Amino acid sequence: MRKNYLSALLSACLLWLAWPPIPYTAPLLWVAFVPLLLALETVMRSDYRKKGTKVFLLGGLTGVVWNTASIYWVFNAMNAVMPVYAAAFVSLIPFGLAALLMALAFRLYYQLRKRYAIGWSLAGLVCFWMAYEYLHQTWDLAFPWMTLGNGFANTHQLVQWYEYTGVYGGTVWIWIANILLFLAILSRRDGFAASHRYKCIVGFGALILLPSIWSLYRYVSYDEHENPSNVVVVQPNINPYGKFTFLATEAQIDNLIQLSESVAQANTEFFIWPETAIARQGGFDEDRFYEHPTFLRIQQFLESYKNGNILSGIEGYRIYTDARTPTARAYEGIYYDAFNSAILIENSAKLQYYHKSKLVAGAEQFPFAGALAFMKPLFEGFGGTTGSYGRQDKPSVFYTQSGIGAAPVICYESIWGDYVAQYIKQGAQFIAVITNDGWWGNTAGKDQHLAYAKLRAIETRRWVARSANTGISAFINQRGDVVQKAQWWVPAALKQDINLNEEITFYVSAGDYLAYAGCAGSLVFGTLILLALAKRRNSG
Repeated sequence: MRKNYLSALLSACLLWLAWPPIPYTAPLLWVAFVPLLLALETVMRSDYRKKGTKVFLLGGLTGVVWNTASIYWVFNAMNAVMPVYAAAFVSLIPFGLAALLMALAFRLYYQLRKRYAIGWSLAGLVCFWMAYEYLHQTWDLAFPWMTLGNGFANTHQLVQWYEYTGVYGGTVWIWIANILLFLAILSRRDGFAASHRYKCIVGFGALILLPSIWSLYRYVSYDEHENPSNVVVVQPNINPYGKFTFLATEAQIDNLIQLSESVAQANTEFFIWPETAIARQGGFDEDRFYEHPTFLRIQQFLESYKNGNILSGIEGYRIYTDARTPTARAYEGIYYDAFNSAILIENSAKLQYYHKSKLVAGAEQFPFAGALAFMKPLFEGFGGTTGSYGRQDKPSVFYTQSGIGAAPVICYESIWGDYVAQYIKQGAQFIAVITNDGWWGNTAGKDQHLAYAKLRAIETRRWVARSANTGISAFINQRGDVVQKAQWWVPAALKQDINLNEEITFYVSAGDYLAYAGCAGSLVFGTLILLALAKRRNSG
């Protein structure tokens, strides 16, 4: 078994080397699973006892090592906002839970492999894997950071066809490539005719070359329609640890305004400020913010920009007379919801809010609040009975007085392709990502987060204006190119004439249809497994 475990580790290392932010290595994804598949095949053909358990452990080992090596920074982010013991526990979600689901996919593949032809079994493996990825982007413990298709974020020139498939197209592409190469090696090992092996090799080559060539052609020939809007993104570089304590709100706002003025033009239409840029201890009452001196100071700034709008993060709350939402917290006879929000401020008293919907498990929401109530003491520092922020069920677009639609995407939400696509369906003409990114420190996390935003630009064919508190702020065009970016942990302001777009891509229209197909396939293959087990039990 030692050789098999080494093969599993080799797959994990290849996957890690292929993953952002390491540049130019994404093509390793086309071969990374081959050592693991060969090890699994060796186990399944052996006379080992408890082969299913060994298959599970091999798949789990690959998943744990790959995930932990790629997203080690999660602990930094969690430890910044919660005690060490709680951060260590919450970090197990991305480190171990995804690996557990991956291992389960391989275990189900083994069940198929015992009873059906290898081709059908491998098709089942792909479906089980896609079902795992879809589950991990939809349930309360969602963390789709390691969806396989994300691996091409730093080689976006090869995946321009994500405008048709989204990142799940990348997942399918990677798996089919690995399977064809695996079958070619297995064919030679088993002594099949050379023609069988050559078919697999030719298929592997065609699968790699044809989509890549089409993508490169699409990349060089893509032409944006001219519809300019001048946008400024601000990176204030405020230490996140002092933001709510020793740094006065007024000083923070003045800093944001000074940076904005340093690059602004008379025709600037948007000033994008980062997540929680407008904040104070306890937050702002969203229903009365227009009365606060902070709002008046911002409007004073906007007087110099006739068509100017500020799209910013804000820490807010709303007060209720009763517990009208599942996340409402009781306080001295009243109820309230706390929000991680985006706000649009214009040259009027009108305010538009968007409340972050995709909340970080543990830090921003209590997962499975009813079933896991016994764990609430771990998160009591986050307030109320559940420790959860309020949220809204679906995205909403900010519209300016001139009719421009902007998608306010807060931090973590930018890794959900289907969620961002919903803004586009509602009329968003560009994407504004506001984030902090200071919690994870100078690690790969900030670079991965920026890279994934390139995929959203391709899927939707929208510019991305990204404002990050400590970096990396950037502008990304409709092809996924980073055309401007700030340095990490340096105050900055960037301006750019972006092109607004109203066209709808096939992916925006159809959504994650490949994931739905994978889930449907997993149900079919899962049913076959259950029927086989029932038949075996009845015959026994």
